[in-house]
Amino acid sequence: MSSNTPKAVTSFNHVVIFWTDPAHPEAADELIAGANKYLKPIAGLKYFYIGKMAGSQRPVVDQTYQVALNTVFTDKQAQDDYQVHPLHLEFVAKYVKPLVKKITVYDFE
Repeated sequence: MSSNTPKAVTSFNHVVIFWTDPAHPEAADELIAGANKYLKPIAGLKYFYIGKMAGSQRPVVDQTYQVALNTVFTDKQAQDDYQVHPLHLEFVAKYVKPLVKKITVYDFE
């Protein structure tokens, strides 16, 4: 007998919105390249995507940022480990601090 009840999925979602420094015209591309190099290989990630803001005619869509990062981890502990991972810290030092003016983070389970 099969059940139509969806199975519970455990994961921890971490979304980061970046406003890049207008003084660095290539900042968005550099940030994306750096994230793919330094963040994507970190253990515990189930899903990783980073890209530029997509334009929209809908007024409800925020179009003030330049780059968004969408990650899903196996659990909260994996995300906690990611935050202190040497590759994450190197990404922050090399790309975020010099190229980003503002960050907003959304974490949810």
